[in-house]
Parts: sequence; C-alpha cells; structure tokens
Amino acid sequence: MFGKAGIAGLMKQAQQMQEKMKEAQANLANVEVDGESGAGLVKVTMNCHYAVKRIAIDDALIADAKDDKEMLEDLVAAAINDAVRKAEAKTQETMGQFTSGMNLPAGMGDLFK
Repeated sequence: MFGKAGIAGLMKQAQQMQEKMKEAQANLANVEVDGESGAGLVKVTMNCHYAVKRIAIDDALIADAKDDKEMLEDLVAAAINDAVRKAEAKTQETMGQFTSGMNLPAGMGDLFK
C-alpha cells in the first residue's frame, strides 16, 4: 500500500505534528482565563495549565462575609471551578485543531492531548 518513501513521509508528518502540539501545549501556560462567581464578586485568573494567578474578592463581599465565612469559601471554589471549565475549553479548542479532519474514531483524539 505504502512504499518506504510513503511511510517515511507519514512518519515525518507525524513528527512535525507532534512538535507543533508540544509547542501549542507549552504556549497554553501563557493563556489566561477568568472565572467568576457571585455575579462577579469573586474572580479567579488561571492559566491553561491550571495554575491560579490571581484571586480578587470585591470589598463589599468581604465586609458582608465577616459572619459567613462558608459563603465566601463557596464563592471562591465556584470561581475556581468556572476558571477550570474555561481553561479546559480553551485547551480543547487549541489542541483540537491538530486532530480535526483526521476522521479519528470517537475518543482517539484524546491521545493527542
């Protein structure tokens, strides 16, 4: 079906795609997403490698939360989870470009992430 030259060409293409995928994955460390909760009262900024960079809590929430520490903790957790979902979506969008059009069976694209 494929001659040696055809297989060598395919291997070279696969290696080039792998290098591009590694570069794209590394670049995701510089892509930041913002998650929020409480109508923006708590905001979390993280990169697409899931490292939290900043947490911002509105002053009004801090003043009101003195008697409700649990509510503040829940809002921080919700904002982090929102940021994680956004980071996952951005990562899939970025890495999905490498497997689109390859007609891989369901789930096989995950091998390239």
